[in-house]
Amino acid sequence: MTRGKIIGVGAYAPKRVLSNAELEKMVNTSDEWIVQRSGIRERRIVDESEATSDLAVRAAQQALEQANLVPEDIDFIVVGTTTADMQFPSTANFVQLRLGCRRIGSMDVWAACTASIYSLAVGAQFVQTGKYRRVLCIGAETLSRITDYTDRGTCVLLADAAGAAILEASEDGSGVIDADLYSDTSHWELLYMPGGGSRHPASHETVDARLHYAKMKGSELFKIAVRMFVDCTSTILKRHGYTVNDVDLFIPHQANLRIIEAAAKRLSMPMERVYVNVDRYGNTGAASVYVALAEAVSAGRVKRGDLVLMAAFGGGVTWGAALVRW
Repeated sequence: MTRGKIIGVGAYAPKRVLSNAELEKMVNTSDEWIVQRSGIRERRIVDESEATSDLAVRAAQQALEQANLVPEDIDFIVVGTTTADMQFPSTANFVQLRLGCRRIGSMDVWAACTASIYSLAVGAQFVQTGKYRRVLCIGAETLSRITDYTDRGTCVLLADAAGAAILEASEDGSGVIDADLYSDTSHWELLYMPGGGSRHPASHETVDARLHYAKMKGSELFKIAVRMFVDCTSTILKRHGYTVNDVDLFIPHQANLRIIEAAAKRLSMPMERVYVNVDRYGNTGAASVYVALAEAVSAGRVKRGDLVLMAAFGGGVTWGAALVRW
């Protein structure tokens, strides 16, 4: 059976580090409060000249180098993001241009933080059906652009980064085994940004009302997020005859350390088999899982034949899981 095998990964984070100590000077918070509630100690923030596609291109270049490919080898590009460069063209269009790819298809996937899993699922399907041989999957965010730095509930969490994975057709049993995607829009008010769309187009009134910033009900989202992690990961493992004991590495969305630990506990997943980097990057949205995967590969945490489980949740509300044989 043809699968989309991950043959190259990459990650990029902006140079500027925003520490908890700096946030203490910007909003009513403290390092102790932030670490206790999120596990985050620092996060990366873009400078004024950087946009989401800039980060995406850097991550993609790393993935191409690792896979020993050139841009002309890519047949399709899919970018998961909540913070596109513009309403249109898509961020994927700009990535295609900047990389110097052929005249190929490219598109964005909008599923908030779960766009990591959504974009991987889209890429894997294209490869599995034989439509394309190689697909470049990217998750990239500049969440600092939609962060209200007067709201301590969100500004301590959100950050910027990009990650990428290249899928290639393979029949050796390795690759994306399956991916499950979910949404439940009855919970949309737990995490959203009201301004900028057709319902609340940009105006002096929407800017003054601070509608162009992310809004979140953290405590309510926490409970749902843990349940989402447990449900989707348990379902995909059971479908393929696996248990938690078969998983060599679990890579969850890096939103909050407390959520990760709570989900791992309910799954009976030992934390030594859970990859965590939220303390150094914060919540990087659709980039989160890809960045963690690239770091895990670089650190030797992922070996050929390993079973890797990835999962994410985000605004919408969306969530999903992917199972990969390395």
